[in-house]
Amino acid sequence: MLYDWANSAFVTTIVTAVYPVYFQEVAAAGLPRVRATTLYAGATTVALVVVAVLGPILGSIADERAAKKRLLAVFTGLGALSSIALAAVGKGDWRLGLLLFVTGNIGWAGSLVFYDALLPHLAKGNDADRLSSAGYAWGYLGGGLLLALNLLIIQKPALFGIADAGQASRISFAAVGVWWMVFSLPLFRRVSEPPPRPHQGPARGSFARFADTFRDLRRYRQAFVLLIAILLVTDGVSTIIRMATIYGAEVGVSRGALIGAVLLVQFLGIPFAFLFGRLAGKLGARGGIFLGIAVYSVASLCGFFLQTERGFYLLAVLVAIAQGGTQALSRSLFASVVPADRSAEFFGFFALADKFAGILGPAIFGITAALAGSTRWAVLSVLLFFVAGAYLLTRVDVERGRREAAAATA
Repeated sequence: MLYDWANSAFVTTIVTAVYPVYFQEVAAAGLPRVRATTLYAGATTVALVVVAVLGPILGSIADERAAKKRLLAVFTGLGALSSIALAAVGKGDWRLGLLLFVTGNIGWAGSLVFYDALLPHLAKGNDADRLSSAGYAWGYLGGGLLLALNLLIIQKPALFGIADAGQASRISFAAVGVWWMVFSLPLFRRVSEPPPRPHQGPARGSFARFADTFRDLRRYRQAFVLLIAILLVTDGVSTIIRMATIYGAEVGVSRGALIGAVLLVQFLGIPFAFLFGRLAGKLGARGGIFLGIAVYSVASLCGFFLQTERGFYLLAVLVAIAQGGTQALSRSLFASVVPADRSAEFFGFFALADKFAGILGPAIFGITAALAGSTRWAVLSVLLFFVAGAYLLTRVDVERGRREAAAATA
């Protein structure tokens, strides 16, 4: 769980709240704002595509050679050291800033492939649901605490003997890397490496396993349908996360309120992540995901009618209720219907599908906004993902999927 605490600092400080503003105002100073935004978006896409392509191949290697923790350490080191190196990015250093942002994102997203793959080896059934939910809760807390501290330092640098907000921002990037590495240590010291799956030969076998994953998805039908359902829901969730602050700013929400909403989601998400873990014991993981989808659907409707900052905070509350629990139960449910000895391989494929599917939501959002001439209708279009995901989720026979996964592992 402390690894969720550790890596979430990268998401809150560098991906979400601090670095995007720093890149626009400092690193990309002198560039047209549209050019800076385009470069920043392109860097994000490059990083996610790299992880999407490498994930299944490295996942296969990790399963066959008992290397989940070693590869987790490699990607953690890449992400953390890139975060520390961002402290060297000054005014006009947009090339260095983009390079380190790409490598940091590769480290973060790549590490999650191997971290998530450990879950089915540590817990089963409802225990896995509770463990996954608790991990998300700890992630909210850890990422939120460091973000709150970083924002305080940036807003009041003199209080800490720091020259200005720019220097404070650079210090916050380094703090993310140190935080990430330090709180990752308990996982590497205390969690055992799962045993290897039967060896398939040299490196060529790993690429063959990648092709086998596509073929095997037809055999693990419940896992395949669940994967598509989760990806649709996740696409809707990620679209809300990525577009909420942009939409809020467009309708007149102040920067202070936007930051306040981000912090609200972080801390309010903690008890609800734990709550979803408990509800999974009564409703099942699938029932908990249905509940999260319902809350997100209400959030989409509220976003359509958004007029005031108070309404934006209501939207943040609804996201906080559903976000952690829905993602945590999706992770544990998927882990329960894939063979445990091939968990890294399947989670690598999950990463591939997730990254490419993540393009669809923002694309439909943008197309809808352009056609309708209003982002309000674009917000409402996100409902399509939740409806489609919920429908496919009804088609999943979870118990059958678990039996098939257990039989394949045996």
